[in-house]
Amino acid sequence: MESIEFTSNRPEDTYEIAKNLGKLLKKNDIILLEGDLGAGKTTFTKGLAAGLEIQKNVNSPTFTIIKEYNGRLPLYHMDVYRVGDAFEDLGIDEYFYNDGVTVIEWAHIIEEQLPSEHLSIFIFRDGQDKRILKFESSGARYEALCKELFNENLSD
Repeated sequence: MESIEFTSNRPEDTYEIAKNLGKLLKKNDIILLEGDLGAGKTTFTKGLAAGLEIQKNVNSPTFTIIKEYNGRLPLYHMDVYRVGDAFEDLGIDEYFYNDGVTVIEWAHIIEEQLPSEHLSIFIFRDGQDKRILKFESSGARYEALCKELFNENLSD
């Protein structure tokens, strides 16, 4: 497992790194988002959606559990905070291999059901607007994805 940290000094930085990541995503990619309430998970997902060329406004699926958006690739945005033991009943795992990109907020809640290969992103507050984003890649696909993302951004 490889780990890379990125410092976001404002919400726009979080959005831009996510947008750049979204441009690199391929079908069946799985992104896991962790962070406290208000840390920036939805801002990050909005950036991913922009990178996937999604025109619709993205917001948190807290009460609907799953929201689907169409763009260059479909985006399946999930918030499993309230799922608990109902995970299998909802068929969430079917989205993992459904030709789109899956983003799961609070993924640790369903950790046992997640594919072993994925990209985990932890968002930590460091002041009012500053965030530390920690990218942990599990699997060769996600290690290559992080290298491409950060080599591209570091050279900008």
